[in-house]
Amino acid sequence: MQGTEDTGPAGERAGGPDGARGAEGVAPGRERGGGEDPAGGPGGGAPERDRARRPGDGGARAQEESARRPGDRDGRAQGDQARQTADRAARAQDDQAHRPGHPAAARPHEDHGPVRYGPPAPDPGLPVLPELAAVLAAASARTRPEPPGGGPVLRETARGYWDRRGLHGAAGGIAAAPGAQPLLLALIGAHGGDVLMPRPCPAAWMPQARLLGRPAYHVPTPAECGGIPDPYALLETVRRVRAEGGRPKLLLLSVVDDPTATVAPPELVREACEAAVDEGLHIISDETWRDTVHRPRDTVLLSPAEMCPDDVTVIADLSGALLPAAWPVAVARFPDTPRAAVRHARTLDILTALGALVAGPVAHAAAHALGEPDSVRDRIRRAAALQTEVAAAAHRAVLGSGALARPPQAGRHLYADLGPLRSRLADLGVTDSMELEEYLTDRLGAPAPGGHRFGDELGALRVRLGTGPLLGATPQQQTESLAAAKPLELPHVARALDGFAAVFAELR
Repeated sequence: MQGTEDTGPAGERAGGPDGARGAEGVAPGRERGGGEDPAGGPGGGAPERDRARRPGDGGARAQEESARRPGDRDGRAQGDQARQTADRAARAQDDQAHRPGHPAAARPHEDHGPVRYGPPAPDPGLPVLPELAAVLAAASARTRPEPPGGGPVLRETARGYWDRRGLHGAAGGIAAAPGAQPLLLALIGAHGGDVLMPRPCPAAWMPQARLLGRPAYHVPTPAECGGIPDPYALLETVRRVRAEGGRPKLLLLSVVDDPTATVAPPELVREACEAAVDEGLHIISDETWRDTVHRPRDTVLLSPAEMCPDDVTVIADLSGALLPAAWPVAVARFPDTPRAAVRHARTLDILTALGALVAGPVAHAAAHALGEPDSVRDRIRRAAALQTEVAAAAHRAVLGSGALARPPQAGRHLYADLGPLRSRLADLGVTDSMELEEYLTDRLGAPAPGGHRFGDELGALRVRLGTGPLLGATPQQQTESLAAAKPLELPHVARALDGFAAVFAELR
């Protein structure tokens, strides 16, 4: 299973079923930057060591080619077709970009392959909480960063944050970093072996594993939700990886998910976690979005750390619900075991080597937010209630066009499948998720990252749609949306939703 080939129905090497795609599941011909993937060499390809096959790999390849998913009669032919489509679209865009007066000549699309053009997290569409801005300003004279992993105040408030959510532990088992990406990089680096993750998954996960040169494999999710692997597919993926000489050791999952905006049912979380632990996998549970659940009183949210406390490390990026993305802080909670203490120390070593230290003023604001005073709790509650209304309206608009989407249960986004509209989209020159990303980003005037960003197949017409831009174009409008009892009746919200719905109505 070395390389980037399809591993069959149970799981696929991260990067997608098309082995020619680069670090982000992107056909090399579509990349604009011409740069070098930090893990995969020029063009984002696999490292040279990944191209060298293990003994006996040829027979495995033949078995894998015969074990394609139902309906995929010729996976290699489809991969070639995807690459040809990518190359044709890239050449067409290049031609258009050089036409005098063409809009692309002023703003060419360069966001296809390189990691630096990956999509940001969904925009909250709300101004900074004034109390937090005041706390940050009061600490602006602090010139020294936090020590590696965070200072005692930050770690203690993070401990209290998780303690209030039923995850008890000590401040010594906490580590903080300036954002989820360096923290996840350090965590993966502190664990040995191969990495497994659901398909689709957050856009930031795959680059971290690739940067470290770790083999990473996607596992399908159950029909009910995203964020966690189907337990039977997980077991089959582990079996196949080991049969090929791999060392699966780490599973990434997110019970409250980006990009699908779903909350995994507790019974599925339990089954997936039990399967992972039985196979000797350590679990990293990304709970960035747990405080954005739309209907918390009606939703049962079970953290994997509640059922497998010795085998789960929990991480949370505070930009999910507590801080603006411009103040990067993420925190990790380690299990209370001797083995976890060793991994905690390794994580701090890696953060130190990276210089990944939280800025002093930002740490002060983060500690205040993690303490959850009444103003922060009220903002979390109001923001979730607002997104409940707006995301549901956006979901209705998407379904009205004939597209598919699970009802959003959390976050400020939804994940749509425009496969039923393939014929109409093809008439518009949209045949894959890259072209869909371009089309909807231009038409909506807001980022609409395609499913390939999250590990989905290039040919699948899936896209993540943010709802933050629907809340208003100015801080005043956004504040009005937050305070309104009926936000959908506000003129600026109604106009934004009408424009959003009109884009999808054109695709009927």
